[in-house]
Amino acid sequence: MRRGKLKLPGALLVASAIALLLAAGAAAITIGGSYGPFSVKATFDVTPHELPAKGEAPVTMTSILRVKQKGGTPASLKTVTFQVDKHGSIGRRGVPVCTAAKLAETTPSQARKRCAGSLVGTGEGKANVTLPGQSTVQISSPLSLFNGPLDHGRPTLLAHAYETLPKPQALVVPIVIERVKHGRYGYRAKVQLPPIAEGYGSATLAEVKIGRVFDRHGQRIGYFNASCSGGRLQAHGVLSFSDGTLAPTTLVTPCNVSG
Repeated sequence: MRRGKLKLPGALLVASAIALLLAAGAAAITIGGSYGPFSVKATFDVTPHELPAKGEAPVTMTSILRVKQKGGTPASLKTVTFQVDKHGSIGRRGVPVCTAAKLAETTPSQARKRCAGSLVGTGEGKANVTLPGQSTVQISSPLSLFNGPLDHGRPTLLAHAYETLPKPQALVVPIVIERVKHGRYGYRAKVQLPPIAEGYGSATLAEVKIGRVFDRHGQRIGYFNASCSGGRLQAHGVLSFSDGTLAPTTLVTPCNVSG
């Protein structure tokens, strides 16, 4: 098991989730360390822990990320780019599609009701918000991940969160997943994040469980599926913060071949 480090606000937990789901880790991964002014701890657990060498099996991931900043003006995460292991796939065929228009101006409960059939992940995000002339307060929001429409043939997820400061509003972030041919890596996702609380917020916690299993013609089909090849699965990510900090991370996770 490898130790490294990572950080993400609400919607970007999604990109992290995608990376490790497609990379399909086999056991809980705990990451910790410091990048510049940030201290980050993250735990990922992908189940089942045994995966086939040939063919694929549905996988589900639970992830928790905690972020601390060492004083100064809070910096926000601007972008995250992941390359992920090629031994995985997205089983979106037959899954209802949700659109950004359906999620616009919705609360978490309204979003999940409107796109119930498209929901493939849920969780919670927290952030510290310091408005001008006010003390720092913590806000939280349920996180929802929906199967989105194809983007020029590429699968997408829509991440939905809801903030209450400085005014109530929904945050909807599209995440495009594209195929690449880059050695061990076969998928890439780059996400541009919206500011939290109009730029006055910084993420402190994100939790998510992503992955849904569908019964299709008597077979169990996962929204995310994976296999185990060479006893390991791998992902590489680069996070960019508003203060110029870059946080590159490579995760190498062991997996076990089932049966």
